[in-house]
Amino acid sequence: MQVVVLALLAFINFANALPVKRAATTSAADIVKISPATASCNNAPAAGECRNAEQAAPYIAISFQNFGINTFGEQAALLSLMLYESGNFQYSVNHYPGVPGQGTRNMQSPAFNAKYADYLANVCTNCGVSAAQVSQAQTQGPAAVLQLVNTDEWSFGSAAWFLATQCDPSVRTGLATGSQTAWEAYLQCVGTSPSASRNQIWSSAMASKSW
Repeated sequence: MQVVVLALLAFINFANALPVKRAATTSAADIVKISPATASCNNAPAAGECRNAEQAAPYIAISFQNFGINTFGEQAALLSLMLYESGNFQYSVNHYPGVPGQGTRNMQSPAFNAKYADYLANVCTNCGVSAAQVSQAQTQGPAAVLQLVNTDEWSFGSAAWFLATQCDPSVRTGLATGSQTAWEAYLQCVGTSPSASRNQIWSSAMASKSW
């Protein structure tokens, strides 16, 4: 019996570890349909930062699985935010006006990138980011912390992390309904407000109805 219990506990600990690699949801074709500009990184303005839809889709899908972003409404909202904030995945660092340490695909502030780094080091058990790395980056400044969380996996995972850990659960419940009010509540959570250009991307995503 003891062996069975220990085996069960080991399985539970393994199942709770992040990141969990599961089947993809959002495809590159879905992303290109919403934002045709993501089909290619030709003539990208920031060297090394652009990722096309084919490159981005697997990481986005993994992040949805890791943080339990299961409803279409939630996924569409997160994808819309990332597309807007990163200029259709052309940027992973804030260039305008150029806030040091601001970045990832949802352009998190340095303060939230510090929280994200702490999460990856101390909550996630197999994310490959250590507390020592975070501590060293913090002594070097916000840009170093951003570099730590700005790999493709974690950069495209930041929006899902933010929704799952920084927004009230009611925001997620609302997004699942796909309503305009819920979308605006989500934008309020991330510290911004609706605009015609933001709403256009979100409307395009919601028009897909499913992946």
